[in-house]
Amino acid sequence: MNRKTLFAVIILTTVVSLFVMNSCKVESKKDRYLRKVLANLEQIESATYWTTSESWPPGAKKPTFTYKKFMKEYNNAADTTIGSSFVSFYGDDTTLMSYCYDGNMRALTYEDEGCVVVDSFKVRQLPFRPVAAPFFNCTTSILRYALTTNDSIIKEVIDYGDSVYFGLTIQEDRQVEFFGKAFHMEKTPYLSGEPTSKYELLINKSNNLPYYVRREMSHDISVTYCRDIELNKIKLSDFVPTDYFPAGFPVYQYGQASKSEEVSDLVGKVAPDWVLTDADSTTFALRDFKSKVLMIQFTSVTCGPCKMSTHFLNQLAGEYNEKDFDFVSIESWTKSTDALMAYKERNKITYRFLMSTKEVTGSYQIKSVPVFYILDKDRVIRKIIKGYGTGTTDKEIRDAINELL
Repeated sequence: MNRKTLFAVIILTTVVSLFVMNSCKVESKKDRYLRKVLANLEQIESATYWTTSESWPPGAKKPTFTYKKFMKEYNNAADTTIGSSFVSFYGDDTTLMSYCYDGNMRALTYEDEGCVVVDSFKVRQLPFRPVAAPFFNCTTSILRYALTTNDSIIKEVIDYGDSVYFGLTIQEDRQVEFFGKAFHMEKTPYLSGEPTSKYELLINKSNNLPYYVRREMSHDISVTYCRDIELNKIKLSDFVPTDYFPAGFPVYQYGQASKSEEVSDLVGKVAPDWVLTDADSTTFALRDFKSKVLMIQFTSVTCGPCKMSTHFLNQLAGEYNEKDFDFVSIESWTKSTDALMAYKERNKITYRFLMSTKEVTGSYQIKSVPVFYILDKDRVIRKIIKGYGTGTTDKEIRDAINELL
């Protein structure tokens, strides 16, 4: 091959290589549309809207929870947690705040107790703040991640006429949640299932903005519909969280006991009586249990630490003679027998699993779960253990049981 021919081959190879490289960089039509939607989302400085949300554990055929909220959402670039501030209101009542976040603290209204609890994130040291991102903040994060990540993902875009479907499957070794940005969640017994994360959006073609988001994990599935949207009509500078605190409600800092909690300690008192049913409609009463020591766990099918405890509780069921020790788990919030049965099957629960009533959770002062009540032979409450940590709580429960035997 002469020099002229060799030079021509080199030039041709270079041109082909550049063409291939540039072709790889050409964005697909579907990605260009997603960028258009993302650009629209990034123009939102504030929004008011209604949401209807549903959630259920995998395997359940019906939603475990359905709730409606009115939201005021603000873009807040100064907030390094989610980049947003917001306030939500209970159901149809746009005057009763349920939750708000301003970048420095979150505040929750406890309507039954008639108080507000403020969490400045100084009591618990967590890898991220426990703040659920509002609708537009969340959908913005999902699209931005989908268009920029190097993670292993599958994207799907389908034109449905009036709307566009966007599906995102994340095939990483850890589940991915969106709190202002993508968080690859640490593996725990609670998140020990299939790590694949799935998100779906429906986008209104009239304004090219999402109005629906579905999130599917191995432990939880949720959907949110957004309607009656008004954009950029309120200002972050006008947002003062305390303006939304219900009048007359005392304000407590997170970790500070409210007055009702201070005067209603059940330790040393006979446990409130109850008659409850399981998912098969079989009735059980507190008086039916005859063991020397009885433990009652208040739990929820949507609670991560509660799910973590099921492995320990299945073990505990076989460690003692039934005449010495027995226990029962009570679902605190869900009224769906379908959800109860699905949760029981997925977690291979071998112990009694009942559904509570509002009266029973109220009499046991259940505000959060899990909570473990240790009762003696006279059904006097001898110890209350709140929360669950693998190993540490196991030991605390066993020690409390053995002390009474």
